[in-house]
Amino acid sequence: MTEAEHANESAKNHKPELPKDVRVRFCPSPTGTPHVGMIRTALFNWAEARATGGKLVFRIEDTDAQRDSEESYNQILESLRWLGIDWDEGIDVGGPHGPYRQSERTDIYKDVAAKLLAAGYAYESFSTPEEIEARNVAAGRPKAFGYDGYDRDLTEEQKAAFRAEGRKPALRIRMPDEDIAFDDLIRGTIEFKAGSVPDYVIVRPNGDPLYTLTNPVDDAMMDINVVLRGEDLLSSTPRQIVLYRYLIELGIAKQTPLFGHMPYVMGQGNKKLSKRDPESNLFNHRDAGFIREGLLNYLALLGWSIAPDRDVFSMDEMIAKFDVRDVKANPARFDLDKAISINAEHVRMLDPADFLRRSVPYLKRDGVVSADSWDALTEREQEILTAAAPLVQTRVRLLGEVAGMVGSLLSTAEYIEPDDGAKKQLKDSAPAVLDLAIAALEGVSEGDWKTDNLHETLNKALVEEGGYKPRLAFGPVRVAMSGRRVSPPLFESMEIVGREVSLARLKGLRTHL
Repeated sequence: MTEAEHANESAKNHKPELPKDVRVRFCPSPTGTPHVGMIRTALFNWAEARATGGKLVFRIEDTDAQRDSEESYNQILESLRWLGIDWDEGIDVGGPHGPYRQSERTDIYKDVAAKLLAAGYAYESFSTPEEIEARNVAAGRPKAFGYDGYDRDLTEEQKAAFRAEGRKPALRIRMPDEDIAFDDLIRGTIEFKAGSVPDYVIVRPNGDPLYTLTNPVDDAMMDINVVLRGEDLLSSTPRQIVLYRYLIELGIAKQTPLFGHMPYVMGQGNKKLSKRDPESNLFNHRDAGFIREGLLNYLALLGWSIAPDRDVFSMDEMIAKFDVRDVKANPARFDLDKAISINAEHVRMLDPADFLRRSVPYLKRDGVVSADSWDALTEREQEILTAAAPLVQTRVRLLGEVAGMVGSLLSTAEYIEPDDGAKKQLKDSAPAVLDLAIAALEGVSEGDWKTDNLHETLNKALVEEGGYKPRLAFGPVRVAMSGRRVSPPLFESMEIVGREVSLARLKGLRTHL
Protein backbone atom coordinates (compact mmCIF):
# COMPACT_ATOMS: atom_id res chain seq x y z
CA MET A 1 0.00 0.00 0.00
CA THR A 2 1.40 3.39 -0.99
CA GLU A 3 1.63 6.27 1.47
CA ALA A 4 -1.27 8.02 -0.27
CA GLU A 5 -3.41 4.87 -0.16
CA HIS A 6 -2.58 4.37 3.51
CA ALA A 7 -3.58 7.97 4.28
CA ASN A 8 -6.84 7.48 2.39
CA GLU A 9 -7.56 4.24 4.27
CA SER A 10 -6.82 5.93 7.60
CA ALA A 11 -9.23 8.72 6.73
CA LYS A 12 -11.95 6.18 5.94
CA ASN A 13 -11.42 4.49 9.29
CA HIS A 14 -11.43 7.70 11.30
CA LYS A 15 -13.63 7.46 14.36
CA PRO A 16 -14.30 10.74 16.15
CA GLU A 17 -13.75 11.56 19.80
CA LEU A 18 -16.80 11.34 22.03
CA PRO A 19 -18.23 14.54 23.52
CA LYS A 20 -17.39 15.38 27.10
CA ASP A 21 -20.93 14.96 28.40
CA VAL A 22 -22.41 12.03 26.48
CA ARG A 23 -26.18 12.00 26.02
CA VAL A 24 -27.54 8.91 24.28
CA ARG A 25 -31.10 7.74 23.78
CA PHE A 26 -33.17 4.59 23.41
CA CYS A 27 -36.34 5.30 21.46
CA PRO A 28 -38.24 2.17 20.38
CA SER A 29 -41.59 2.05 18.64
CA PRO A 30 -44.20 -0.01 20.51
CA THR A 31 -45.04 -2.27 17.57
CA GLY A 32 -44.70 -5.82 18.86
CA THR A 33 -42.95 -7.99 21.39
CA PRO A 34 -39.47 -6.77 22.40
CA HIS A 35 -36.82 -8.54 20.33
CA VAL A 36 -33.11 -9.18 20.82
CA GLY A 37 -32.06 -6.54 18.27
CA MET A 38 -34.02 -3.87 20.14
CA ILE A 39 -32.57 -4.91 23.49
CA ARG A 40 -29.03 -5.04 22.07
CA THR A 41 -29.54 -1.39 21.03
CA ALA A 42 -30.77 -0.51 24.52
CA LEU A 43 -27.84 -2.36 26.11
CA PHE A 44 -25.15 -0.62 24.04
CA ASN A 45 -26.66 2.82 24.66
CA TRP A 46 -26.93 2.05 28.38
CA ALA A 47 -23.35 0.76 28.52
CA GLU A 48 -22.03 3.85 26.71
CA ALA A 49 -23.85 6.16 29.11
CA ARG A 50 -22.63 4.29 32.17
CA ALA A 51 -19.06 3.90 30.85
CA THR A 52 -18.69 7.64 30.18
CA GLY A 53 -20.68 8.97 33.12
CA GLY A 54 -23.19 10.30 30.60
CA LYS A 55 -26.99 10.21 30.45
CA LEU A 56 -29.41 7.76 28.84
CA VAL A 57 -32.74 9.20 27.70
CA PHE A 58 -35.61 6.76 27.16
CA ARG A 59 -38.50 7.90 25.00
CA ILE A 60 -41.20 6.17 22.96
CA GLU A 61 -41.83 6.79 19.25
CA ASP A 62 -45.55 6.11 19.05
CA THR A 63 -46.89 8.28 16.24
CA ASP A 64 -47.97 5.31 14.07
CA ALA A 65 -51.51 4.80 15.39
CA GLN A 66 -52.15 1.79 13.15
CA ARG A 67 -49.15 -0.22 14.36
CA ASP A 68 -48.45 1.05 17.88
CA SER A 69 -50.07 -0.59 20.89
CA GLU A 70 -50.21 0.01 24.62
CA GLU A 71 -49.53 -3.70 25.15
CA SER A 72 -46.22 -3.39 23.31
CA TYR A 73 -45.38 -0.21 25.24
CA ASN A 74 -45.88 -2.04 28.54
CA GLN A 75 -43.82 -5.00 27.30
CA ILE A 76 -40.90 -2.71 26.47
CA LEU A 77 -40.98 -1.30 30.01
CA GLU A 78 -41.29 -4.81 31.45
CA SER A 79 -38.31 -6.05 29.46
CA LEU A 80 -36.02 -3.18 30.49
CA ARG A 81 -36.96 -3.56 34.14
CA TRP A 82 -36.44 -7.32 34.05
CA LEU A 83 -32.98 -6.87 32.53
CA GLY A 84 -31.99 -4.07 34.89
CA ILE A 85 -31.41 -1.52 32.11
CA ASP A 86 -32.18 1.79 33.79
CA TRP A 87 -32.29 5.31 32.37
CA ASP A 88 -31.64 8.82 33.64
CA GLU A 89 -34.37 10.78 31.89
CA GLY A 90 -37.60 9.96 30.12
CA ILE A 91 -40.52 7.56 30.54
CA ASP A 92 -41.65 7.26 34.19
CA VAL A 93 -38.55 9.21 35.29
CA GLY A 94 -39.27 12.63 33.86
CA GLY A 95 -36.79 15.36 33.02
CA PRO A 96 -36.53 18.82 31.49
CA HIS A 97 -37.25 17.80 27.88
CA GLY A 98 -40.64 16.05 28.15
CA PRO A 99 -43.07 14.82 27.22
CA TYR A 100 -41.24 11.62 26.30
CA ARG A 101 -43.92 9.99 24.15
CA GLN A 102 -44.11 11.31 20.61
CA SER A 103 -47.89 11.04 20.61
CA GLU A 104 -47.85 13.84 23.21
CA ARG A 105 -45.52 16.10 21.19
CA THR A 106 -47.68 16.76 18.10
CA ASP A 107 -47.79 20.51 18.57
CA ILE A 108 -43.99 20.64 18.76
CA TYR A 109 -43.66 18.89 15.38
CA LYS A 110 -46.24 21.17 13.76
CA ASP A 111 -44.38 24.22 14.98
CA VAL A 112 -40.99 22.97 13.72
CA ALA A 113 -42.48 21.93 10.35
CA ALA A 114 -43.99 25.40 9.93
CA LYS A 115 -40.62 27.02 10.66
CA LEU A 116 -38.85 24.76 8.16
CA LEU A 117 -41.43 25.65 5.51
CA ALA A 118 -41.25 29.38 6.21
CA ALA A 119 -37.45 29.33 5.99
CA GLY A 120 -37.49 27.51 2.65
CA TYR A 121 -35.81 24.39 4.03
CA ALA A 122 -39.00 22.46 3.37
CA TYR A 123 -41.54 22.85 0.57
CA GLU A 124 -45.03 21.74 -0.32
CA SER A 125 -45.23 18.68 -2.57
CA PHE A 126 -48.49 17.75 -4.31
CA SER A 127 -47.23 14.80 -6.40
CA THR A 128 -48.95 11.48 -5.84
CA PRO A 129 -46.95 8.20 -5.83
CA GLU A 130 -48.63 7.27 -9.12
CA GLU A 131 -47.56 10.54 -10.74
CA ILE A 132 -43.98 10.12 -9.55
CA GLU A 133 -43.84 6.60 -11.01
CA ALA A 134 -45.34 7.79 -14.32
CA ARG A 135 -42.79 10.59 -14.65
CA ASN A 136 -39.95 8.13 -13.96
CA VAL A 137 -41.18 5.79 -16.68
CA ALA A 138 -41.64 8.66 -19.14
CA ALA A 139 -38.06 9.80 -18.46
CA GLY A 140 -36.67 6.31 -19.01
CA ARG A 141 -35.93 5.73 -15.35
CA PRO A 142 -37.04 2.69 -13.33
CA LYS A 143 -40.59 3.11 -12.05
CA ALA A 144 -39.40 2.80 -8.42
CA PHE A 145 -36.51 5.26 -8.92
CA GLY A 146 -38.00 7.61 -6.34
CA TYR A 147 -39.04 11.21 -6.12
CA ASP A 148 -37.73 13.46 -8.92
CA GLY A 149 -37.91 16.93 -7.34
CA TYR A 150 -40.89 17.94 -9.49
CA ASP A 151 -42.53 20.15 -6.82
CA ARG A 152 -39.40 22.02 -5.73
CA ASP A 153 -40.14 25.20 -7.61
CA LEU A 154 -43.92 25.25 -8.04
CA THR A 155 -45.38 28.72 -8.49
CA GLU A 156 -48.12 30.00 -6.22
CA GLU A 157 -50.51 29.64 -9.17
CA GLN A 158 -49.62 25.97 -9.60
CA LYS A 159 -50.06 25.33 -5.88
CA ALA A 160 -53.44 27.07 -5.97
CA ALA A 161 -54.51 24.93 -8.92
CA PHE A 162 -53.63 21.75 -7.03
CA ARG A 163 -55.55 22.97 -4.01
CA ALA A 164 -58.53 23.73 -6.23
CA GLU A 165 -58.49 20.03 -7.22
CA GLY A 166 -58.83 19.18 -3.52
CA ARG A 167 -55.23 18.11 -3.10
CA LYS A 168 -53.36 18.59 0.14
CA PRO A 169 -49.58 18.82 0.09
CA ALA A 170 -46.98 16.77 1.87
CA LEU A 171 -43.93 18.61 3.18
CA ARG A 172 -40.52 17.61 1.81
CA ILE A 173 -37.03 18.62 2.95
CA ARG A 174 -34.93 20.32 0.26
CA MET A 175 -31.72 18.27 0.02
CA PRO A 176 -28.60 20.20 -1.03
CA ASP A 177 -26.82 19.32 -4.26
CA GLU A 178 -23.59 18.23 -2.59
CA ASP A 179 -21.85 15.17 -1.16
CA ILE A 180 -22.72 14.40 2.45
CA ALA A 181 -20.07 12.73 4.61
CA PHE A 182 -19.79 11.95 8.30
CA ASP A 183 -17.49 9.98 10.61
CA ASP A 184 -19.36 7.00 11.99
CA LEU A 185 -18.29 5.91 15.48
CA ILE A 186 -18.27 2.27 14.35
CA ARG A 187 -17.67 2.36 10.58
CA GLY A 188 -15.38 5.32 10.07
CA THR A 189 -15.96 7.87 7.30
CA ILE A 190 -19.11 7.32 5.22
CA GLU A 191 -19.96 9.41 2.17
CA PHE A 192 -23.16 9.80 0.18
CA LYS A 193 -22.79 11.30 -3.29
CA ALA A 194 -24.73 14.37 -4.36
CA GLY A 195 -28.12 13.46 -5.78
CA SER A 196 -28.17 9.98 -4.22
CA VAL A 197 -30.67 11.01 -1.54
CA PRO A 198 -33.90 12.56 -2.90
CA ASP A 199 -35.97 15.22 -1.17
CA TYR A 200 -37.93 13.33 1.46
CA VAL A 201 -41.31 13.70 3.15
CA ILE A 202 -41.44 14.91 6.75
CA VAL A 203 -45.20 15.55 7.00
CA ARG A 204 -47.95 13.57 5.26
CA PRO A 205 -50.71 15.34 3.30
CA ASN A 206 -53.06 14.69 6.23
CA GLY A 207 -50.71 16.60 8.55
CA ASP A 208 -49.20 13.61 10.35
CA PRO A 209 -45.47 14.02 11.05
CA LEU A 210 -43.19 11.19 9.96
CA TYR A 211 -40.22 9.55 11.72
CA THR A 212 -37.96 11.55 9.39
CA LEU A 213 -39.06 14.69 11.26
CA THR A 214 -39.98 13.53 14.75
CA ASN A 215 -36.83 11.54 15.49
CA PRO A 216 -34.27 14.28 14.70
CA VAL A 217 -36.44 16.97 16.30
CA ASP A 218 -36.67 14.98 19.53
CA ASP A 219 -32.92 14.33 19.49
CA ALA A 220 -32.27 18.03 18.93
CA MET A 221 -34.62 19.24 21.67
CA MET A 222 -33.39 16.60 24.13
CA ASP A 223 -29.77 17.59 23.43
CA ILE A 224 -28.77 14.10 22.27
CA ASN A 225 -25.17 14.22 21.07
CA VAL A 226 -24.48 10.52 20.37
CA VAL A 227 -26.93 8.41 18.33
CA LEU A 228 -26.31 4.65 18.48
CA ARG A 229 -28.70 2.68 16.33
CA GLY A 230 -28.99 -0.23 13.92
CA GLU A 231 -27.29 -0.53 10.55
CA ASP A 232 -30.72 -0.65 8.88
CA LEU A 233 -31.09 3.09 9.59
CA LEU A 234 -27.77 4.06 7.98
CA SER A 235 -29.40 5.09 4.69
CA SER A 236 -31.47 7.74 6.52
CA THR A 237 -28.44 9.39 8.14
CA PRO A 238 -27.66 11.90 5.34
CA ARG A 239 -31.26 13.11 5.55
CA GLN A 240 -30.92 13.65 9.27
CA ILE A 241 -27.58 15.42 8.93
CA VAL A 242 -29.12 17.91 6.50
CA LEU A 243 -32.14 18.41 8.74
CA TYR A 244 -29.84 19.08 11.71
CA ARG A 245 -28.13 21.82 9.69
CA TYR A 246 -31.50 23.46 9.18
CA LEU A 247 -32.52 23.00 12.81
CA ILE A 248 -29.26 24.61 13.92
CA GLU A 249 -29.94 27.54 11.59
CA LEU A 250 -33.39 27.89 13.16
CA GLY A 251 -31.97 27.76 16.70
CA ILE A 252 -33.75 24.49 17.48
CA ALA A 253 -30.65 22.25 17.61
CA LYS A 254 -27.30 22.94 19.30
CA GLN A 255 -25.29 20.46 17.26
CA THR A 256 -25.36 17.54 14.86
CA PRO A 257 -24.91 14.40 16.94
CA LEU A 258 -22.29 11.76 16.32
CA PHE A 259 -23.68 8.58 14.77
CA GLY A 260 -22.73 4.96 15.36
CA HIS A 261 -24.48 2.25 13.34
CA MET A 262 -24.42 -1.16 15.01
CA PRO A 263 -24.14 -4.33 12.94
CA TYR A 264 -27.07 -6.48 11.87
CA VAL A 265 -27.98 -9.43 14.08
CA MET A 266 -28.17 -12.46 11.81
CA GLY A 267 -30.26 -15.58 12.29
CA GLN A 268 -30.24 -18.93 10.54
CA GLY A 269 -29.14 -19.24 6.93
CA ASN A 270 -27.29 -15.92 6.62
CA LYS A 271 -30.52 -13.96 6.95
CA LYS A 272 -31.10 -10.96 9.18
CA LEU A 273 -32.82 -12.05 12.38
CA SER A 274 -36.47 -11.11 11.91
CA LYS A 275 -38.81 -9.87 14.61
CA ARG A 276 -40.96 -12.87 13.74
CA ASP A 277 -38.22 -15.45 14.37
CA PRO A 278 -38.82 -17.29 17.67
CA GLU A 279 -35.14 -16.75 18.55
CA SER A 280 -35.72 -13.01 18.32
CA ASN A 281 -38.52 -12.88 20.90
CA LEU A 282 -37.06 -11.69 24.20
CA PHE A 283 -39.84 -13.21 26.28
CA ASN A 284 -39.30 -16.63 24.70
CA HIS A 285 -35.81 -16.55 26.20
CA ARG A 286 -37.13 -15.43 29.57
CA ASP A 287 -39.77 -18.17 29.52
CA ALA A 288 -37.09 -20.75 28.72
CA GLY A 289 -35.24 -19.68 31.84
CA PHE A 290 -32.51 -17.27 30.78
CA ILE A 291 -31.42 -15.06 33.66
CA ARG A 292 -30.76 -11.39 33.02
CA GLU A 293 -27.02 -11.69 33.62
CA GLY A 294 -26.63 -14.47 31.07
CA LEU A 295 -28.79 -12.94 28.37
CA LEU A 296 -27.23 -9.48 28.67
CA ASN A 297 -23.75 -11.02 28.58
CA TYR A 298 -24.59 -12.83 25.34
CA LEU A 299 -26.27 -9.81 23.72
CA ALA A 300 -23.16 -7.76 24.52
CA LEU A 301 -21.18 -10.19 22.35
CA LEU A 302 -23.29 -9.36 19.29
CA GLY A 303 -20.76 -6.94 17.87
CA TRP A 304 -18.47 -6.32 20.84
CA SER A 305 -16.02 -8.25 22.99
CA ILE A 306 -14.47 -7.50 26.35
CA ALA A 307 -11.17 -9.24 25.54
CA PRO A 308 -9.78 -11.91 23.21
CA ASP A 309 -10.92 -15.43 24.13
CA ARG A 310 -13.16 -14.23 26.94
CA ASP A 311 -16.91 -14.57 26.64
CA VAL A 312 -18.24 -14.53 30.22
CA PHE A 313 -18.36 -11.27 32.16
CA SER A 314 -20.62 -9.17 34.38
CA MET A 315 -22.34 -5.94 33.44
CA ASP A 316 -20.04 -4.05 35.81
CA GLU A 317 -17.08 -5.44 33.89
CA MET A 318 -18.72 -4.49 30.60
CA ILE A 319 -19.25 -0.90 31.77
CA ALA A 320 -15.61 -0.65 32.83
CA LYS A 321 -14.43 -1.63 29.33
CA PHE A 322 -17.16 -0.51 26.92
CA ASP A 323 -16.46 1.99 24.16
CA VAL A 324 -18.85 2.02 21.22
CA ARG A 325 -15.90 2.71 18.91
CA ASP A 326 -14.74 -0.86 19.64
CA VAL A 327 -17.95 -2.36 18.23
CA LYS A 328 -17.32 -4.33 15.04
CA ALA A 329 -19.12 -3.35 11.84
CA ASN A 330 -19.47 -6.94 10.60
CA PRO A 331 -22.84 -8.69 11.08
CA ALA A 332 -23.21 -10.59 14.33
CA ARG A 333 -24.83 -14.03 14.41
CA PHE A 334 -27.31 -15.03 17.11
CA ASP A 335 -26.21 -18.51 18.24
CA LEU A 336 -28.77 -19.93 20.66
CA ASP A 337 -26.50 -22.76 21.80
CA LYS A 338 -23.76 -20.32 22.73
CA ALA A 339 -26.27 -18.06 24.48
CA ILE A 340 -27.48 -21.01 26.57
CA SER A 341 -23.90 -22.02 27.38
CA ILE A 342 -23.08 -18.51 28.63
CA ASN A 343 -26.31 -18.45 30.63
CA ALA A 344 -25.29 -21.71 32.30
CA GLU A 345 -22.07 -20.07 33.49
CA HIS A 346 -24.04 -17.24 35.09
CA VAL A 347 -26.54 -19.65 36.67
CA ARG A 348 -23.62 -21.44 38.34
CA MET A 349 -22.33 -18.12 39.69
CA LEU A 350 -25.58 -17.28 41.49
CA ASP A 351 -25.74 -17.53 45.26
CA PRO A 352 -27.70 -20.76 45.98
CA ALA A 353 -30.45 -18.87 47.78
CA ASP A 354 -30.77 -16.49 44.82
CA PHE A 355 -30.81 -19.45 42.43
CA LEU A 356 -33.71 -20.98 44.34
CA ARG A 357 -35.60 -17.69 44.60
CA ARG A 358 -35.38 -17.14 40.85
CA SER A 359 -36.32 -20.75 40.09
CA VAL A 360 -39.55 -20.82 42.09
CA PRO A 361 -41.77 -19.05 39.50
CA TYR A 362 -40.68 -21.64 36.90
CA LEU A 363 -41.35 -24.46 39.35
CA LYS A 364 -44.85 -23.13 40.01
CA ARG A 365 -45.48 -22.71 36.28
CA ASP A 366 -44.46 -26.32 35.71
CA GLY A 367 -46.61 -27.60 38.54
CA VAL A 368 -44.01 -28.93 40.96
CA VAL A 369 -44.44 -26.48 43.86
CA SER A 370 -47.44 -24.84 45.51
CA ALA A 371 -46.56 -21.14 45.13
CA ASP A 372 -44.63 -18.77 42.87
CA SER A 373 -42.46 -17.16 45.57
CA TRP A 374 -39.98 -18.69 48.00
CA ASP A 375 -41.61 -17.33 51.15
CA ALA A 376 -45.00 -18.78 50.15
CA LEU A 377 -43.69 -22.35 49.75
CA THR A 378 -44.41 -25.01 52.35
CA GLU A 379 -41.72 -25.86 54.86
CA ARG A 380 -41.24 -29.27 53.21
CA GLU A 381 -40.78 -27.67 49.78
CA GLN A 382 -38.22 -25.24 51.14
CA GLU A 383 -36.29 -28.03 52.88
CA ILE A 384 -36.15 -30.24 49.80
CA LEU A 385 -35.19 -27.39 47.44
CA THR A 386 -32.48 -26.18 49.84
CA ALA A 387 -31.02 -29.69 49.92
CA ALA A 388 -31.35 -30.03 46.16
CA ALA A 389 -29.83 -26.67 45.19
CA PRO A 390 -26.15 -27.73 45.21
CA LEU A 391 -27.05 -30.88 43.24
CA VAL A 392 -29.07 -29.09 40.60
CA GLN A 393 -27.50 -25.66 40.15
CA THR A 394 -24.39 -27.00 38.45
CA ARG A 395 -26.40 -29.24 36.14
CA VAL A 396 -28.96 -26.84 34.61
CA ARG A 397 -28.34 -24.27 31.92
CA LEU A 398 -31.71 -22.51 32.10
CA LEU A 399 -34.10 -21.99 35.00
CA GLY A 400 -36.76 -23.72 32.91
CA GLU A 401 -34.79 -26.95 33.36
CA VAL A 402 -34.96 -26.92 37.16
CA ALA A 403 -38.45 -28.43 37.40
CA GLY A 404 -37.36 -31.50 35.48
CA MET A 405 -34.49 -32.00 37.89
CA VAL A 406 -36.31 -31.44 41.21
CA GLY A 407 -39.81 -32.61 40.35
CA SER A 408 -39.07 -36.19 41.43
CA LEU A 409 -37.53 -34.96 44.69
CA LEU A 410 -40.61 -32.92 45.59
CA SER A 411 -43.05 -35.62 44.53
CA THR A 412 -44.40 -38.18 46.98
CA ALA A 413 -45.42 -40.50 44.14
CA GLU A 414 -44.49 -44.16 44.69
CA TYR A 415 -44.13 -44.76 40.94
CA ILE A 416 -42.87 -42.36 38.30
CA GLU A 417 -43.55 -43.26 34.70
CA PRO A 418 -40.20 -43.19 32.84
CA ASP A 419 -39.91 -40.81 29.90
CA ASP A 420 -38.88 -42.11 26.48
CA GLY A 421 -35.19 -41.39 27.03
CA ALA A 422 -35.19 -43.25 30.34
CA LYS A 423 -37.01 -46.26 28.89
CA LYS A 424 -34.30 -46.64 26.25
CA GLN A 425 -31.72 -46.82 29.03
CA LEU A 426 -33.40 -49.86 30.62
CA LYS A 427 -31.67 -53.04 29.42
CA ASP A 428 -32.76 -56.66 29.78
CA SER A 429 -30.86 -56.85 33.06
CA ALA A 430 -32.98 -54.12 34.68
CA PRO A 431 -35.44 -56.44 36.52
CA ALA A 432 -32.64 -58.46 38.10
CA VAL A 433 -30.75 -55.30 39.05
CA LEU A 434 -33.83 -53.85 40.74
CA ASP A 435 -34.42 -57.09 42.67
CA LEU A 436 -30.87 -56.97 44.04
CA ALA A 437 -31.15 -53.26 44.85
CA ILE A 438 -34.44 -53.68 46.71
CA ALA A 439 -33.08 -56.61 48.73
CA ALA A 440 -29.96 -54.68 49.69
CA LEU A 441 -31.74 -51.45 50.58
CA GLU A 442 -34.43 -53.06 52.69
CA GLY A 443 -31.65 -53.86 55.11
CA VAL A 444 -30.78 -50.18 55.52
CA SER A 445 -32.50 -48.50 58.45
CA GLU A 446 -34.08 -45.03 58.38
CA GLY A 447 -31.23 -43.70 60.48
CA ASP A 448 -28.59 -45.06 58.10
CA TRP A 449 -30.38 -43.79 54.97
CA LYS A 450 -27.52 -41.44 54.08
CA THR A 451 -25.80 -40.66 50.80
CA ASP A 452 -22.46 -42.35 51.48
CA ASN A 453 -24.03 -45.45 53.02
CA LEU A 454 -26.52 -45.81 50.15
CA HIS A 455 -23.68 -45.57 47.64
CA GLU A 456 -21.61 -48.13 49.50
CA THR A 457 -24.55 -50.53 49.90
CA LEU A 458 -25.65 -50.46 46.26
CA ASN A 459 -22.11 -50.56 44.91
CA LYS A 460 -21.40 -53.69 46.96
CA ALA A 461 -24.65 -55.43 46.02
CA LEU A 462 -24.75 -54.53 42.32
CA VAL A 463 -21.15 -54.01 41.21
CA GLU A 464 -18.91 -55.97 43.55
CA GLU A 465 -21.19 -58.95 44.23
CA GLY A 466 -23.66 -58.65 41.33
CA GLY A 467 -20.96 -58.20 38.72
CA TYR A 468 -22.73 -55.40 36.84
CA LYS A 469 -20.89 -52.47 35.33
CA PRO A 470 -21.83 -49.19 37.08
CA ARG A 471 -23.89 -47.94 34.13
CA LEU A 472 -26.03 -51.09 34.10
CA ALA A 473 -26.08 -51.25 37.89
CA PHE A 474 -27.22 -47.72 38.71
CA GLY A 475 -29.18 -46.86 35.55
CA PRO A 476 -32.39 -48.71 36.53
CA VAL A 477 -32.21 -47.26 40.05
CA ARG A 478 -31.88 -43.76 38.62
CA VAL A 479 -34.85 -44.30 36.29
CA ALA A 480 -36.94 -45.63 39.19
CA MET A 481 -36.11 -42.60 41.33
CA SER A 482 -36.62 -39.85 38.74
CA GLY A 483 -38.23 -41.28 35.61
CA ARG A 484 -35.48 -39.53 33.67
CA ARG A 485 -32.18 -40.45 32.07
CA VAL A 486 -30.59 -37.27 33.43
CA SER A 487 -31.28 -36.37 37.05
CA PRO A 488 -29.60 -35.00 40.16
CA PRO A 489 -26.94 -37.25 41.73
CA LEU A 490 -28.59 -40.57 42.55
CA PHE A 491 -27.58 -41.27 46.14
CA GLU A 492 -28.12 -37.68 47.30
CA SER A 493 -31.57 -37.84 45.68
CA MET A 494 -32.41 -41.03 47.54
CA GLU A 495 -31.45 -39.42 50.84
CA ILE A 496 -33.63 -36.38 50.10
CA VAL A 497 -36.64 -38.47 49.03
CA GLY A 498 -36.29 -40.82 52.01
CA ARG A 499 -36.35 -44.55 52.63
CA GLU A 500 -40.07 -45.24 52.28
CA VAL A 501 -40.67 -43.48 48.96
CA SER A 502 -37.33 -44.60 47.48
CA LEU A 503 -38.10 -48.28 48.10
CA ALA A 504 -41.63 -47.82 46.83
CA ARG A 505 -40.32 -46.36 43.56
CA LEU A 506 -37.87 -49.18 43.03
CA LYS A 507 -40.66 -51.70 43.58
CA GLY A 508 -43.03 -49.66 41.40
CA LEU A 509 -40.70 -49.75 38.41
CA ARG A 510 -39.95 -53.44 39.00
CA THR A 511 -43.64 -54.33 38.74
CA HIS A 512 -43.93 -52.42 35.43
CA LEU A 513 -41.06 -54.29 33.75
